[in-house]
Amino acid sequence: MKRLISVAIALGLTGCGDGGMDDLRAFVAESGKDMQGKIEPLPQIKAYEPFAYDAFDLPDPFKPRKLSIGGGGGGMQPDLDRPKEPLESYALETLKMVGAMSRQGVIHAVVKTSTNAIYHVKKGNYIGQNFGMITQITDSEVTLHETIQDSAGDWTERVSTLILQE
Repeated sequence: MKRLISVAIALGLTGCGDGGMDDLRAFVAESGKDMQGKIEPLPQIKAYEPFAYDAFDLPDPFKPRKLSIGGGGGGMQPDLDRPKEPLESYALETLKMVGAMSRQGVIHAVVKTSTNAIYHVKKGNYIGQNFGMITQITDSEVTLHETIQDSAGDWTERVSTLILQE
C-alpha cells in the first residue's frame, strides 16, 4: 500500500511539469516591450509677488462711517443734539407693531422689540437708528420718515412703515 501511494505521488508531481507554458511566457514578454508609462511633468510654480497697500489716504471700508454734523449740502439734517429715545437704539427691522390703542383721544402704537420689551409710541416719537420720526399711526401700521446720509454725505428722507404683526 505504501508503494502504491508513493507511485501516485510521483506521477502527480510529474504532471505539474513545465510543458505547454513556453508560448505564454513569450507572449507576455513581447507584449510588455512596447508599453512605457508616460507621466506628465509637474506644473511650474509661480513665485509669490508681495502687494503693497498704498491707499492709506482712502477711508477704510471695514470701519463704520461717522455721521458728520456739517456733512454735504442740502438744508435737511437731523437734530443731533436732541436726547435719544429708547427705541432709537434698535434697528427698524427688529421692531414689530403688535397693536394700537387710543388714550385721551391720541392714537398710540404698541411696539415690541427684539428683546420682547413693549413700548407705547405716538406721533412725533423717534424710532429706529436712522432718525425715524413717526408721522402717522393707524390701526394697522405706523408710518415714519427717516433721515439718512448717503455716500456723498448729503441727507435724504425716506418713508418707512411698521405693519401690524398678527
